[in-house]
Amino acid sequence: MPGHGRPDARPKAAEAAEAVPVERGPVLTKRLAHDDLAVVAQVRAELREMLRHWGGPGRADLAELLTSELVTNALVHTGRGAQITASLGDGPGARVTGRLRVEVRDFVSRHPTLRDRPAEDSTSGRGLLLVHTLADAWGVRTHGVGKVLWFELEAEGVP
Repeated sequence: MPGHGRPDARPKAAEAAEAVPVERGPVLTKRLAHDDLAVVAQVRAELREMLRHWGGPGRADLAELLTSELVTNALVHTGRGAQITASLGDGPGARVTGRLRVEVRDFVSRHPTLRDRPAEDSTSGRGLLLVHTLADAWGVRTHGVGKVLWFELEAEGVP
């Protein structure tokens, strides 16, 4: 009879999907204290290690730059801690050729404003503009009591 059977019965398609192992690329996750800007250098070093075999010329350096901009913005402009997650795509080649996604979550719901161009003598206001200009994709989304700013880079760059 339809609807009867074992209490834990699942469709065969679901069982088959669960049985296929997926190789995950490397992931870096780190909680960041709000009052410790020295952690920005630590994040860069850990990301550099994660990306040591990844991407074409300059791509890991670009990833470090954009990551440090988002992390610094989260720590300076929110007055609270943050969390970073950096991951390379799934599959056997992810460590070398996967798409990098970096997410920085903070605990302030106010979304940042992308400025057209900071004043020449300004010492701030360029971080998000750099991400906007240099990342292959980027965005911001609400997450719980805060938000997540993210960017993605292809290993070889987008033509």
